[in-house]
Amino acid sequence: MSELRERLVGIYHFLGDMVPHNLPVVEPRLSTNNPWLKDGKVLVSRVKARKSVKASIVESLTLLGGVEKSIKTGMRVFVKPNFNSADSPPATTALDFLQAVLEILKETGANPIVGDCAGGIWRPTRNVFAKLGLYDLASKMGVRLIALEDSHDWVKVRIPGNFFRKVTMPRVCYESDRLVYLPCLKTHNLATYSGALKLAVGFVHPGNRRALHAGNLQYKIAEINLCLQPDLIIMDARKAFVTGGPAQGKVVEPDYILASGNPFAIDAEGIRILNAYPAKNRLPQDPWQLPQIAYAEQFGFGINKDNILIVEDS
Repeated sequence: MSELRERLVGIYHFLGDMVPHNLPVVEPRLSTNNPWLKDGKVLVSRVKARKSVKASIVESLTLLGGVEKSIKTGMRVFVKPNFNSADSPPATTALDFLQAVLEILKETGANPIVGDCAGGIWRPTRNVFAKLGLYDLASKMGVRLIALEDSHDWVKVRIPGNFFRKVTMPRVCYESDRLVYLPCLKTHNLATYSGALKLAVGFVHPGNRRALHAGNLQYKIAEINLCLQPDLIIMDARKAFVTGGPAQGKVVEPDYILASGNPFAIDAEGIRILNAYPAKNRLPQDPWQLPQIAYAEQFGFGINKDNILIVEDS
């Protein structure tokens, strides 16, 4: 398919995808209590990726206290990477990173499912998956791979937002036993920053996603996170964008793997890492001033800059 034709197909999906009618309305999917705490503080682990990516992820999870604190044998675990487009990491989740996480989850006895929905102009998502080699990886790993816009089973999640009252999401992620997020670390031309909180946009039905770009994007991102919250976030910060994003930008190499049970805490640390690089972007020096985070605090997520503890490798 030519590049022009792909763009036209993407524009067609962006403008034409419609939310199904007569969907069941459900209450938000609240995450279980975060088990990765110390002295009442939310843990965020930060490991230099000196070893293999899998060993680095295992080390990051071990610093938290171990993945088995939340994920048990037989659980259906929905893994949400970042496949917004078919661009190279850090625009998208690196395949070696995704494979390592899937191996770790399968070793716990969990049953992982991988799914995402690409951005409007890059849809259909199955084309993005094919370009990136996702179908080959899923087949090799014996893991179900879902292009979320192809799902035929959706629910409307009722939330107490100021911009959204109901958000349409796939039942398969809403009803999973655990949610695991695999965000990249990057700036974003429209949302300023893209990390764990922004990753939830990929769950939203494409027919709802158009409304995100009609203004107040960062506040709407915060409200989407009222629908469901991840149980575990593992961030690939080996590479990052410090300008541009989500698909192209200036690349730096912090060479970190981060992990946490709280998306606000890990995003705050991600912003601090990006702020260590001289670059012209719109990131606030204080991560808690980012609207995605600051606005969400009013909804009672119970997280602030004083109850986070960063744990690092030696």
